Amino acid sequence: MTSAPPILRLALTGALLVFAVGAAAQQEETPQPDKATPPVTGENATPYDQRLVRLAEILGSVHYLRNLCLKAEEDTWRRSTQELIDKEAGDEPKRRERLTAAFNRGYRTFASVYTTCTEPATLAEQRYRAEGATLASEIVARFGN
Repeated sequence: MTSAPPILRLALTGALLVFAVGAAAQQEETPQPDKATPPVTGENATPYDQRLVRLAEILGSVHYLRNLCLKAEEDTWRRSTQELIDKEAGDEPKRRERLTAAFNRGYRTFASVYTTCTEPATLAEQRYRAEGATLASEIVARFGN
């Protein structure tokens, strides 16, 4: 079982997501990382690992889309994900690998479709920030101490 600090970090990541969320109403279809993430088992799996994997995927997507649409590159989302992985997975290589793979999957999904910033890319980024904020809040509310 993990200690309270990773959950606290998750809460802070959620707060960052909530702060960044604008009005998110996507009208067009955008690529979506695989929502059918298989259940996580073994190596100190927590009841919220599947949700954490989805959050990492969302953060990868937001990282790509923000950098695509901003004039100056930003590393906030990647660093936040790395800190979350460091605190949640610590010395558990398989958990680290799953979370890292999820982040990369989210990043690559959008990189394969969007090469320039478009209105659908902007809307997708807003929608993913909103989903990430909701997911982080749910994890903290349900599994936080």
